[in-house]
Amino acid sequence: MDWLSSLFSVHSSVQTVIIISMVVALGLALGRIKVMGVSLGIAFVFFAGILAGHAGLSIDARTLDYVETFGLSMFVYCLGLHVGPNFFGSLRHEGMALNLWGLAVILAGTLLALVLVPITGVGVADMVGLLCGATTNTPALGAATQALEHLGMPSGRAALATAVTYPLGVVGVILAMMLMRKLFVKPCDLKVKPLSDDDNTYIAQLTAINPAIDGKTIAQIAQMTHLHFIISRIWRGSQVIVPVADTVIQVNDSLLVVTTKEDEEALVLLFGRQEAKDWNRDVIDWNAIDSNVESRVCVVTRRGLNGKRLGELRMRDICGVNVSRIIRGDVKLLASHDLRLQYGDRVTVVGKHNDVENAEHFLGNSVKTLEEPNIGSIFLGIILGVALGTIPISLPGMESPIRLGIAGGPIIMGILVGALGPRMHFISYTTRSASLMLRMLGLSLYLACLGLDAGKDFFATVVRPEGIAWVGIGFLITLLPVVLVGLIALKTRKYDFGTICGILCGSMANPMALTYANDTLRGDTASISYAAVYPLGMFVRVVIVQIIIMFMV
Repeated sequence: MDWLSSLFSVHSSVQTVIIISMVVALGLALGRIKVMGVSLGIAFVFFAGILAGHAGLSIDARTLDYVETFGLSMFVYCLGLHVGPNFFGSLRHEGMALNLWGLAVILAGTLLALVLVPITGVGVADMVGLLCGATTNTPALGAATQALEHLGMPSGRAALATAVTYPLGVVGVILAMMLMRKLFVKPCDLKVKPLSDDDNTYIAQLTAINPAIDGKTIAQIAQMTHLHFIISRIWRGSQVIVPVADTVIQVNDSLLVVTTKEDEEALVLLFGRQEAKDWNRDVIDWNAIDSNVESRVCVVTRRGLNGKRLGELRMRDICGVNVSRIIRGDVKLLASHDLRLQYGDRVTVVGKHNDVENAEHFLGNSVKTLEEPNIGSIFLGIILGVALGTIPISLPGMESPIRLGIAGGPIIMGILVGALGPRMHFISYTTRSASLMLRMLGLSLYLACLGLDAGKDFFATVVRPEGIAWVGIGFLITLLPVVLVGLIALKTRKYDFGTICGILCGSMANPMALTYANDTLRGDTASISYAAVYPLGMFVRVVIVQIIIMFMV
């Protein structure tokens, strides 16, 4: 039976695969167990790793560091890639406010840690370690240890304090979200509120009774106003018209208009009257409305169209169809002339049957092509992201440069590629299932290695009186700022609960808590707000710990 024991005790590539796979499988299985209706999901992989490390299981240190680094970089890059297409739209509208809420969490936690120094008698250097662990911020710990070593002081205790408080720092954010949802969140707070106005297309049936637009073309009417709208069909008596720019509007024409909810009232004033029929129901058979006009959703799979502006394609002139809406992920976009198409966009085209067939051929609409994940572009993005994270950034007054790190660089690169890739005709599309698979795989590897590394010394440190005090202090630093700022944000009723959870997870640099939020809440608002808050929050924490050490140690 020596061969069996060697699979777990002798460091090798096979032993690494077995132990990490065992930890992930055990953690995911136990994570499905619900206690009082709540389960931790993938977060339990971390605690399975701690138990395995405490039981004496270990893998080679270099291999452990590699797998942990690779898993984290894959997770954060794919997360950035996932939220990238809608990131800058949300940032333009709410980005500043989201980051201010994130900074409120950071400042509240930092001030609490500094207040606890004289109260608890814990040294400033140790408290910095507790702060890094309580906020699950390993880049900040790296900056703190460098600053301590630069001052000629040992950094081992700060690292140990981080290791002791890290587990409850991870679970503390999850507990805070569970507590808020159980006691303070109302059903209306769980309804998804889009951060960007892009996800707000609205369909209205208007009747042209305004004499000011009688006899004018659609292009002339569009020039009369700043409003954005698409007229997909015109009913003129028994005739159905697929309009183009030079189509003349006549009094009593009935128009099917795609616009935004905000522009609806102004368009009613412009055209004259809105009909009572609801065209925004989830299920509408558009092809049953008119026998001569067909509506079809086509997928952009022609590579040459990636990054092209919709107006450049002249689909009305070439194909004889109107493009009314574009669905990108879960976001509905108004088909404006300056909108750039992305590989994988679902385009709604309206026209005669033969014209729609031509438009489908023009766009590609090869669903099988989309089923093949673009793995090569993902690894190229990870390379660029890791390289970005290693670039030293020098700040005035600081002797040691700051780096975005293995988490900050890839998530920023993922956001940039997801948002700006089409402008450079770079295809970054990945199927939703493949994206989710890669994110879960990367996070599972990261949490398993993190738990294995922390488990070997965790219980030995915790049972000491000093260790117990550290755990309690770290838990307070985690829980109180998150609950306080979260409740204040919740009371404003400006954001849905998912967005607030993303702010809290991003400001605490906690991808595991984000995964818990995504598993229990609808929509992508948690991921979008996390990605908006995380880069600045991580950068600020790295700067803050160095300032504390430079001026208070």
